[in-house]
Amino acid sequence: MQPLVARMWPYQASVFSEMSTLAAALGAVNLGQGFPDTDGPEPLKRIAMRAIEDGSGNQYPPRHGLPELLDAACAHQRAWYGLDYEPSTEAVIGTGASELLAAAVLALVEPGDEVIVLEPWFDIYPAAVALAGARAVPVPLTRSGDRFGLDVPAIRSAITPRTRALLLNTPHNPTATVFTEAELTELATEVIDQDILVISDEVYEHLVYPPAVHLPIARLPGMRERTVTIGSGGKSFSFTGWKVGWAAGPADLIAAVRVVRQHLSYVSSGPFQPAIAAGLRFPRSYFTEFATDLHRRRELLAGGLRDLGMHVYDTEGTYFVLTDSQALGWDSGAEFVNHLAHEAGVVAIPVAPFSTGRFDSLVRWTFCKRDHVLATALDQLRRADLANHGVNRRQ
Repeated sequence: MQPLVARMWPYQASVFSEMSTLAAALGAVNLGQGFPDTDGPEPLKRIAMRAIEDGSGNQYPPRHGLPELLDAACAHQRAWYGLDYEPSTEAVIGTGASELLAAAVLALVEPGDEVIVLEPWFDIYPAAVALAGARAVPVPLTRSGDRFGLDVPAIRSAITPRTRALLLNTPHNPTATVFTEAELTELATEVIDQDILVISDEVYEHLVYPPAVHLPIARLPGMRERTVTIGSGGKSFSFTGWKVGWAAGPADLIAAVRVVRQHLSYVSSGPFQPAIAAGLRFPRSYFTEFATDLHRRRELLAGGLRDLGMHVYDTEGTYFVLTDSQALGWDSGAEFVNHLAHEAGVVAIPVAPFSTGRFDSLVRWTFCKRDHVLATALDQLRRADLANHGVNRRQ
């Protein structure tokens, strides 16, 4: 007998864990899993260490989050986007964005409902929908030149009477697209007309490269009251292991998320919550300098991959570069990634596990690594034969 419930069978594997394990086994450069190889700001580390040393962070924090972090998360939304949320009723802290996203789906979606997910998706989205006993309905992004975009007519066609919510992710992982105001406005019109909720994953909000501009969909007319916006300290401050996230939205939706979330981890990240609160109050210069440095590393990796003959898509946000392995004769991105790992000693992530087959040749690379790591990876790729000389080669 299979002990795992049937609805979770498709989600047993994690491509991130698999590829990181492969990188470690081969001693390969890991440009797959998206975590920095340097620590974040020293002042935030000191705040966390002080909370451990003086004992203030060693016991349960309040179940919905430390008041100073709730205040900071709401102040951040107000300062950056003009969105006003009441910390005591319209925000909640969780164990990273992942828990909050799962809590939002479990709280707001009934068994048998449908949830629209943009394809390619981040792996936890359909898994969270399955946990709720609902059905994920994938709608693929469109490809136009070197950019991916929202296909609102396709979203409209996918909506049925059972559609309860749409999972939005901008800046988008894995395509690195930042959806424009025009795209989001068209989407907002549709979800308002159809009375659909939006759960908006915006963890890469500060990893955006001009001329792209991040716009929370909650800012658009009629959207605040139907949107749960999720953020995280892991990406903005390079402390992915701390797992500190927040959600903000109207009181009725956040009250529902709070009920579910408190029965998942109850509380977490006690000594890290005051540190992230301090980070959210950093001056704008911190965030712009952080993005500028990532932009430089983006150019280093994207330029190097392009020189190797790969088709490189635009990176408007996140710390990922997306390439198409068909340019080198590989119809399967997974086979290409396996070839890279063994022949070049470099690991990336195939996009196939985040798709229903429409994007199987795509490969995601991360550039949140030190310059010498990126340079080493590119050098090893240059010395390897990347082309597919076998039967899989395009004719």
